[in-house]
Amino acid sequence: MDGKKRVQLLVTIEKIITFIEEWTLFLTVISAMIALFINIILRYCFNSNLAWSEEFVREVIIFTTFIGCSLAIKKGAEIKIDATVYIFPGLKNKLNILSRIATLIFSFFLIFYGSKMALMMHTSHQKTIVLQIPLVVLYSILPISGSFMAFRIIYSFLYPNFEQEKP
Repeated sequence: MDGKKRVQLLVTIEKIITFIEEWTLFLTVISAMIALFINIILRYCFNSNLAWSEEFVREVIIFTTFIGCSLAIKKGAEIKIDATVYIFPGLKNKLNILSRIATLIFSFFLIFYGSKMALMMHTSHQKTIVLQIPLVVLYSILPISGSFMAFRIIYSFLYPNFEQEKP
């Protein structure tokens, strides 16, 4: 595969990952907001509530946190401590590379240990208390998120001039 086709393939993969992340975040957050809104209406107007809405919202928050990590890398919005860069402006590029390497290592930990945890949940057949969602579904977000993050970091190393969207 020549260089131009490889770049096109990576750009296509990046666009697919972005599409999956953005729509997953949109749909899960909207569904959590609707469930929470309905629960508030039921609680204050009818003195009743949905037993499952709190668990659902908690699981959505966890899910969106991990999906959002990769999207934050794409947008250049990951958590950074930039005081060192202001004190030593000449170290900006080296600190940026160090930060990306640390994030890459973290993403490999997510992939490795997240896969182990998801497999453990698969073999134990554990489910959430109220919704009875298999925990393997929830724990599978760890290796998926780690893979997305690793792809974005490796992509930024291969093509350092790729355009990051700024928040």
